[in-house]
Amino acid sequence: MSNPIAPWSAACLLALALAACERAPSPAPETPSTDAAAASVPDALDRPDAPPPFDAPEAVPAPGAIGWAGFGSAAFGADPEAVRQAWGRDLGEAGTSEPGGCRYLVPQPRGTAGDRIAFMIEGERFVRIDVRAADIEAPGGGRVGMDIARIDALYPGLVERRPHKYVEGAHDLRIPAPDGGRSVLLFETGADDRVAAWRIGVPPQVDYVEGCG
Repeated sequence: MSNPIAPWSAACLLALALAACERAPSPAPETPSTDAAAASVPDALDRPDAPPPFDAPEAVPAPGAIGWAGFGSAAFGADPEAVRQAWGRDLGEAGTSEPGGCRYLVPQPRGTAGDRIAFMIEGERFVRIDVRAADIEAPGGGRVGMDIARIDALYPGLVERRPHKYVEGAHDLRIPAPDGGRSVLLFETGADDRVAAWRIGVPPQVDYVEGCG
């Protein structure tokens, strides 16, 4: 005679087993170790597109540091040490070693594309700033790369246009200090009528076409 309870018991056991499987939590995913996570992120210095560790050649003055009176706390006529303190970083020297001669203080390290900004010293006095970088603004808003029309608009009624001493078709745009001071702002354009460089300082040094050459 068959046992009527056996099929029911087997069915119950099967149902309980299935329910237990549904309730059992899935194993937590493995968390990578700190070392493994770090290894998955490449070191910035190993990436070919990473910026260089130092940006000194690209350093620019704080907005407004270059003014009609000089550079920051260093007024035109100050000694070289005042310029070094106003810049606040390393300034090397370029030019003559003759006592009292003309030379430049230049931010270090010097870039391979040429000096972006330089401070002229003559007679042991700070007399001029030379700029060849488009991201450094002159007093009044002028910049390298602007055309003559833009310079005229920024300094209305103040621009004296002179032919360049050496470059045919180029010009010097000479602007006296609007406050009546001694300093002069001078933009050099190329034959394309765009500003290639500018300088600000006091006469006669601001008009030296060859710099300290």
